[in-house]
Amino acid sequence: MTSQPIDSNNNPLPALRLKKNGAHTIAAGSISARNTAAFDADTKIISIYASVAVYIAMGGADVTADSGDHYYPGGIYYDFAIEGQASAHNTHIAVLRADGVDGTVYISEKE
Repeated sequence: MTSQPIDSNNNPLPALRLKKNGAHTIAAGSISARNTAAFDADTKIISIYASVAVYIAMGGADVTADSGDHYYPGGIYYDFAIEGQASAHNTHIAVLRADGVDGTVYISEKE
């Protein structure tokens, strides 16, 4: 049994809705910054949109991003798992601008 919506053939659709009070923004600049409020303990998926290219790192309340972290291009909307069967729950994401241009990273928790 699934709690996901189903199509006309009763196949589950991999769709998640936006979590109430689960919107975050991070200013991406020359110094690493992270979301101020932790992701909800029940959140397993977040969606990210960055207005500029950034480096991202996921972890706990002390996570920081640097130029050795994952590059994420601007203008892309993408879903990320923040918890897995073999990994701990990530409560924060840190960002650092990648190309010398400040911007904003928008994050949505999903349920």
